[in-house]
Amino acid sequence: MPASWQVVDSRTRFDARVISVRTETVRMPGDEVADRDYVVHPGSVAVVALDEDDRVLLLRQYRHPVRRLLWELPAGIRDVKDEPLVECAARELAEEASYRAKTWHTLLDIYTSPGMTDERIRIFLARDVSEIPESENTFVRRHEEVDMPVVWVPLAEAAQKALTGMIHNAPAVAGILAAYAALSDGFAALRPADAEEA
Repeated sequence: MPASWQVVDSRTRFDARVISVRTETVRMPGDEVADRDYVVHPGSVAVVALDEDDRVLLLRQYRHPVRRLLWELPAGIRDVKDEPLVECAARELAEEASYRAKTWHTLLDIYTSPGMTDERIRIFLARDVSEIPESENTFVRRHEEVDMPVVWVPLAEAAQKALTGMIHNAPAVAGILAAYAALSDGFAALRPADAEEA
């Protein structure tokens, strides 16, 4: 539920292209105050793309902070002002994987690590997917995205890989397990793609 304790002081410690780090002095219960440091983040989207055989699209991407190649969902930062989240997700699916989808639902809303960042991720379920023809794809991949293999993994196998520690990326684990659970009723309980963030 929404709540906000009184902020007595707020200082930006670091400012970068995507994130900043802030220290806020917060009045706690019992009238004590304490500093809380956290990363300010614009938020992200991620996409569980399923094909007609209930296979999930995964990417293998290098993540420098953990020095690992991780299996991930197509995902990206909310970096276009006022862009509807489903459009941001569709753009990321096209840019990172060269796929598009006709059917979109909201799968999950998560905070990645609420003790240290305000980052929110809206995870979508995308179905009725098709590959974007090369002639229509004008996006130029750079940096970590240059050499990201795209693989299709059966959803049940991907869920098993998450449970056995072979998939570590938090939105991928959450999205895969949620899609696997939602498959049981044919995704009937999912929210519409434009649902308000929970």
